[in-house]
Amino acid sequence: MRLVDSLAEQVLLEQLLEASKPPIPAAAASLHYLLATPFRYRPAQGSRFRAPQQAGVWYGAEHLRTALAEKSYWRQRFLLDSPGTPELGPVPHTAFTAAMHSTRALDLTRPPLVRDHKHWKDPDDYSATQHLAAQARAAEPPLQVIRYASVRDPRPGHCAVLFDPAVFKSPAPLHQETWFLAATRQRVRCVRDVPGTEPAAFEF
Repeated sequence: MRLVDSLAEQVLLEQLLEASKPPIPAAAASLHYLLATPFRYRPAQGSRFRAPQQAGVWYGAEHLRTALAEKSYWRQRFLLDSPGTPELGPVPHTAFTAAMHSTRALDLTRPPLVRDHKHWKDPDDYSATQHLAAQARAAEPPLQVIRYASVRDPRPGHCAVLFDPAVFKSPAPLHQETWFLAATRQRVRCVRDVPGTEPAAFEF
């Protein structure tokens, strides 16, 4: 809205931006953008369970605190990796819940796979988890979800990576709320926009 003078111009700008993005895969076409967006990109930089240029995946956490811890890590990491960047003031982020169907999954927190937890939880080397994800995708039938222990939450927490948009039980998030994240090189503070139920804030 800061770049345009009217709602009509804003709509046009949104259409131009949308046309410049990769198409949403057919399997995710009916999903709300918060659920579908991760599947449309093939980022050059890899992530824990996705090698560079591979099809997009969706990451989530079982609890809000863990999701905020994961996001906070990357906000602070950005600051630590760019010494000339000033501290990051409060920025709004949407936290939402989504439900999954029963599915074909791997659980890295249970035997026998938990025995290799040092590989799954390496803070910087993703080669083992990316290899495992490639095997999961290539299985017959393909595995759709991997559940794993959070690497960024200082308390025990669990996350999941979804390879298949069909796993979502509903085409839209079940609940949404706004959280403001403010990052310094010492800490990240997360505060809910509307206090509502406790807890309304976290600090990492």
